[in-house]
Amino acid sequence: MNLRAYWRFFVVVRHFLPLMAAYARDRNRFLFFGSSRRVTAEQRRDRAATLLDSLLTLGPTFIKLGQLLSTRPDVLPPEYIDEFTKLQDRVPPAPWADAKEVLEAELGPVGERFDEFDVDAISGASLGQVYRAEVDGDPVAVKIRRPGIEALVEADLRVVRWTLPVLLYFVDESRSFSLETLADEFDRTIREEMDYHREARMLTEIRGNFADDPDVRIPEVLESHSTERVLTMEYVPGTKINDVDALDDLAVDRTALAETLQRTYLQMIIDDGVFHADPHPGNLAVQDDGTLVFYDFGMSGRVDSFVQGKIVDFYTAVASQDIHAILDALVEMGTLSPEADRQVMGEVMELAIADARGEDIEQYRVQQIVSQVEDTMYEFPLRLPADLALVLRVATVVEGVCVTLDPDFDFIAVATGYLREEGHMAAGAREFAEERATEFRDAARSTVRIPPKLEGTLDRIQRDELRVNVELEDPGGLFGNLARRLVLGMVMASGVFSTAFLYAVADNIASTIVAAVFTVVVGFSLLYSFRRRRGIRAKPQFTRQSMRERSGAGSGAGSGSSAADQQLTFGEDDGEN
Repeated sequence: MNLRAYWRFFVVVRHFLPLMAAYARDRNRFLFFGSSRRVTAEQRRDRAATLLDSLLTLGPTFIKLGQLLSTRPDVLPPEYIDEFTKLQDRVPPAPWADAKEVLEAELGPVGERFDEFDVDAISGASLGQVYRAEVDGDPVAVKIRRPGIEALVEADLRVVRWTLPVLLYFVDESRSFSLETLADEFDRTIREEMDYHREARMLTEIRGNFADDPDVRIPEVLESHSTERVLTMEYVPGTKINDVDALDDLAVDRTALAETLQRTYLQMIIDDGVFHADPHPGNLAVQDDGTLVFYDFGMSGRVDSFVQGKIVDFYTAVASQDIHAILDALVEMGTLSPEADRQVMGEVMELAIADARGEDIEQYRVQQIVSQVEDTMYEFPLRLPADLALVLRVATVVEGVCVTLDPDFDFIAVATGYLREEGHMAAGAREFAEERATEFRDAARSTVRIPPKLEGTLDRIQRDELRVNVELEDPGGLFGNLARRLVLGMVMASGVFSTAFLYAVADNIASTIVAAVFTVVVGFSLLYSFRRRRGIRAKPQFTRQSMRERSGAGSGAGSGSSAADQQLTFGEDDGEN
């Protein structure tokens, strides 16, 4: 295992070294020294495509890592997220002879356990592959864990742990914590996905939640033929959900199908708390009568009641276009830093809603809103909770599938209708009224308590007994830098005067040279402190033009900018002017 891990480490480093060198040059233009350099969106897209190719070449573990990274806008820029969302399992199935060894080690001879078994895999994935078979005359789908995948995953997980300290050098401190937690999350996620016992439990639980829904079909697990490495399910055929022409030939109502898909996921996330987390078109099918079919529950997750409530608050706020309520919900869910500039964030959300609104003021898309929020997350680094990252990914992928089915699909109208029918909005209104009533009672109590306290404070001021302690925070070391420059400036001024004085009156030229050299050294130190750009700087954070570029709508935008475009954030800037 160790020898394999060492070999994989060198293979991984060989693939990633060019990209790491490029990132190092971004930080220091001449690799080990010099100023930073600006990286364009086009350069990031090219690097993302290169990294995607490397992940595909490195195999199953790194394909899964790329899929996980596609859910983490707090770790990667938007260009990488967009590229990695294209990543699907592109691994050809292992030879049947190898898969047969796994199957018979778990269940016994194939001929004794199955009436028929088609040895040509109908689906090949990074961690497993699926075959058609028959048990007691009923068609089944048999999912077999890829032969030898356990040793490969264990070796690759060690490689990820070994390379993490190296990767941390190429990211800023604000994202290093996200990378460390991502490594823990990846270790847990890939082990869960290889455990077919867990997948069977999740599938059975979700199937039970939709047992009375005639519009949804989830395969049943055949427990007698399922183990930790083999999962046998009812075989349910269907038409791929994005095959629009085939659905039209079947006379399927695509608008109703999109609504069923959206409402199904709303029930999973908001009401049931357990959801299918990989809704790409390969895992969704449609039967001839329009019934929606779900496959592959290896990637699934849970949502706790607190997050469920905040998701309801978020949808409600989006529906009513309440910007402050949207930001509050994002902060409380942990997807937005409390230190983020609310004014800037409010403008981002207003622009996102305005861009998504279209000609009809009620027509706007959550996918575009979430996309803008993802961009914002990278600008304001934070730790995105693992299950919430899956929810975010599910929301965008499902909305994309729905729009494929119906280009005019109104995501918000369906979500709002569902929340209203299930009573969530009414509950939210009651909670809002209770909160306002509590605030009113607190305000009334404060009105009674404040006058006596104010009178006592005024009396202390009159008797000169009031003292105020002030604690000034300077997390960026700004005042330290200013003080250092002030001291260096005074020392240099004194040095200049001393050098001139010694040159004029002193007989010993050596003392004059020493004073001059000292003055020059101090002067260079002062100049270097300014060249590092550690003072107060203004740097554009969000502009309407940049947001248009990110959403792909900036090609026709003009070059001018309004006052609203000049939203600035103040802080330290280590880059070039």
